[in-house]
Amino acid sequence: MRFTIYGKNMHVSEGLKETLKKKFEKFDRYFEKETEVFATFSKENNNQIKNNQMLEVTIPVGKTILRAEERSEDMVTSIENAVNKLEGQLRKHKTKLERRNQDEVVKVHFEEIEDIDEENAFQAKVVRTKKFAVKPMTVDEATLQMELLGHDFFVFLNGETDDVNVVYMRKDGNYGLIEPTF
Repeated sequence: MRFTIYGKNMHVSEGLKETLKKKFEKFDRYFEKETEVFATFSKENNNQIKNNQMLEVTIPVGKTILRAEERSEDMVTSIENAVNKLEGQLRKHKTKLERRNQDEVVKVHFEEIEDIDEENAFQAKVVRTKKFAVKPMTVDEATLQMELLGHDFFVFLNGETDDVNVVYMRKDGNYGLIEPTF
């Protein structure tokens, strides 16, 4: 695996890079050597936040992107948690990933991924469909509407761009805006 490692608001030491690479060695049996792993270490400089060290890992696999984001007081703990989360994603979605990437030459060894116990596995499904009229509004109006409804995201027609957008609440308390491109 090839690693691209970034540091945001912090310097990433060689020791931390080596720890990351060592912990991700367990994925060597799943992926080919040319598989890219993008890791971003970041630290929030707010002393009031207990878990202020974060690791974001993304692994592009054909048409899919595996992603894990972990926060903790210690970067090594974040690395271990991210590895566990990614391994769980691989096990849980093995069949879907195989089907989705079967027409593409993807360097993933699906036979190495353990099958999940189907009887005890939770199978998420669409249990409710909601239809609503989409009205043109500004981003500020959409965030206000989202707060009034008590939701953590809101779909709306952006009056400035005439595109369907999504505004959402981020973990840090700020808002995010998703603008699709075609």
